[in-house]
Amino acid sequence: QVQLVESGGGLVQAGGSLRLSCAASGRTFSRYAVGWFRQAPGKEREFVAEISWNGDATEYAESVKGRFTIWRDNTKITVYLQMNSLKPEDTAVYYCAASPLFNIGSGATVFSWGQGTQVTVSS
Repeated sequence: QVQLVESGGGLVQAGGSLRLSCAASGRTFSRYAVGWFRQAPGKEREFVAEISWNGDATEYAESVKGRFTIWRDNTKITVYLQMNSLKPEDTAVYYCAASPLFNIGSGATVFSWGQGTQVTVSS
């Protein structure tokens, strides 16, 4: 069982930055790929970024490439999402998720979700 807790959300002006953290419980965390998803009001959840169990592979949604960076520190059992050059359209609740498999863009293989953290970008 892996439990995930997100933090780091908040209100920021367009062009600003935020760093989200996804802290996990459970010693098996380092075995799993971890992804970030987001859901804006009235919209479906969408994939943002993911990282493999050892950090060697990452994937990003086209909308965030070049602006967001995902990395993990397995000694701290935490995954981070650095978000730069934020835009109003990045406003959403951000969730982290764990999966036994990489390529979790659809969310179908996710077995654990965090509770979410709100990110609001003002124009």
